[in-house]
Amino acid sequence: MNPDPPKDIVADVDDRKFNVSKGDANGTAMPDDQPGPETSDVQIDQNSCEKESLNFDDANKKADSNAMEVNLNHQIQSNGSNGYNNYILTIKAQAQFPKPQPPPEEPNLERSQSVSLAESMPGIGKFIRDRSSTLSAAIMKRLSSLKEDGEDFVVKNESLNFEVTEIQIPGVKVIVKLKSDDDRFDLKGRITFFSRSNCRDCTAVRKFFREKRLAYVEINTDVFPKRAKELVERTGKSEVPQIFFNEKLLGGLVTLNSLRNSGELEKRMRELLSQKCPDAAPKIPVYGFDDDDDDEEDELVGIVKMLRQSLPIQDRLIKMKIVKNCFAGDDMLEAIIRHLDCGRRKGVEIAKQIARKHFIKHVFGEHDFEDGKHFYRFLEHEPFITTCFNFRTSTNDGEPKSPSFLADRLAKLMSAVLEAYASDDRHHVDYYRIGKSEEFRRYLNLTRDLQRVDLQLLSPDEKLAFFLNLYNAMVIHAVVTVGHPEGILDRRAFFSDFQYVIGGYPYSLSIIQNGILRNNRKSPYSLVRPFGNGDGRLKFVPAKVNPLIHFGLCNGTRSSPTVRFFTARGVEGELRSAAREYFQNGAVEINLERRTVSLTRIIYWFSVDFGAEKDVVKWVMNYLDATRAGLLMHLLADGGPVNIVYQDYDWASNL
Repeated sequence: MNPDPPKDIVADVDDRKFNVSKGDANGTAMPDDQPGPETSDVQIDQNSCEKESLNFDDANKKADSNAMEVNLNHQIQSNGSNGYNNYILTIKAQAQFPKPQPPPEEPNLERSQSVSLAESMPGIGKFIRDRSSTLSAAIMKRLSSLKEDGEDFVVKNESLNFEVTEIQIPGVKVIVKLKSDDDRFDLKGRITFFSRSNCRDCTAVRKFFREKRLAYVEINTDVFPKRAKELVERTGKSEVPQIFFNEKLLGGLVTLNSLRNSGELEKRMRELLSQKCPDAAPKIPVYGFDDDDDDEEDELVGIVKMLRQSLPIQDRLIKMKIVKNCFAGDDMLEAIIRHLDCGRRKGVEIAKQIARKHFIKHVFGEHDFEDGKHFYRFLEHEPFITTCFNFRTSTNDGEPKSPSFLADRLAKLMSAVLEAYASDDRHHVDYYRIGKSEEFRRYLNLTRDLQRVDLQLLSPDEKLAFFLNLYNAMVIHAVVTVGHPEGILDRRAFFSDFQYVIGGYPYSLSIIQNGILRNNRKSPYSLVRPFGNGDGRLKFVPAKVNPLIHFGLCNGTRSSPTVRFFTARGVEGELRSAAREYFQNGAVEINLERRTVSLTRIIYWFSVDFGAEKDVVKWVMNYLDATRAGLLMHLLADGGPVNIVYQDYDWASNL
């Protein structure tokens, strides 16, 4: 804030009058007498004066720094009676004027930059202090008035279970968090409950604790399998949820609701949680360590290690192509025969087993292994392997686990991730906390077991659920690892370059969606199919495309369907439920006056999967509520034209 301009001041010293006037805005001091012979000029920048608005303290310091002395024995030159210029004329002072005293010397101290600035610019420091005092007074006054008038504004975010009291003041935003239950009364103990993934009762218990903002420890037996035995030992049953206040068993959801409805819950919490949690209470899960049994080593690992060390691995020119890091099948067969001291027939059978377990691959993917002049390479030498995000410097040589077990564990782990780190409606996902979580760490370890899994052992429904879940899990992994794509080029790289090696083959998000789930159909705006003739991944393609898959895939954007994970037993019904939820949340808009049906752009991009537009509109009616389905039926039945338009797609992240 600029100070008021100084007024004219007249000083009478030794019968000499001096006018200290604003003058021409340059602050020039002029005497009434004519100037004497000894004068000195100090130039002042007019623009800087007007811009900085120095106060009297600043002017005094500047005068001291330039050693300006007032000498009344001499005269001051003037350009006329009223002629002011851009200079201050300095003269020496009389003896009776108080001489300025230098400031006391202070010890050299290491000071922060902010302290130095405050010392060197007292005007600014004073200005800040004055403004902060005024601001504090305004805040207190506004708070008092709002308290009297009851003008608090309560803001709630239902999806994140978060509530604050927000008070609006012009230029200031004050947020006051409401006290939680554990703040209103002292809780020294610990709330613990056992749960499983995809359990409705567990979700209800979790939601209750979040709404009450009560700290709790959740032990998910799908994430920590060995804790399931402890659950049975403590409760005598395996049902979940089971809630503990310290070491005391409270019960399940029925007990919790009964205590809450009767008003006895707070009393029970005061009784059981007023003391520090004893050692007899369920232990907090140990993070960063796997409690699963050690992986069993593959029975063929010994032979494979021998082959890795003994075979001549080199680059070769094969079919007019340079193939890197390959070896001849004959050399491999001879090494097996010498190592096992067996016949050629048994050697061929061992080599085929090694190929079926995806330790080796034909350089062109033509077959597993055949006796003859063919060339192969180890899985870790495949060109794509280093770009796969479930590969960590070496392949997993453990005995391949059952694909059904891996598919089920993948779905349960990622369901636990969503239950802990996504909003209740799944529209918002906390990718940062997911990346730091124990559930996600265990999921990453699980992905290494996918490297050599045999997917041919899965049933059609198991394959469908597996690839749907794998797509959604890979999107979360990609956002956590490389971030959400911003533009068109980033999106192409995101969906094409982020890969896993599964069963010896690379799978990107685009490959899973278009190559597998869409029966090797071209992706939007692409001219080629994902798989060429003879690609080994074609054997996992379903016989028929199910258009509902598009509502089970979440690509991490705001316009995509919400993220979810499916079970092999109920995948068809769960897909129908996902489509119904998506269409009822704005993916279809009906305007009777304009006779317009607005559909999600997903249908436009993958129109070949849905059929003709009029057929699509009839198909969509199966997934609408009764009111909108009736409107759409009326629109189609009156014989008039129906305009179909497509909505814009929001590519922003579902954070």
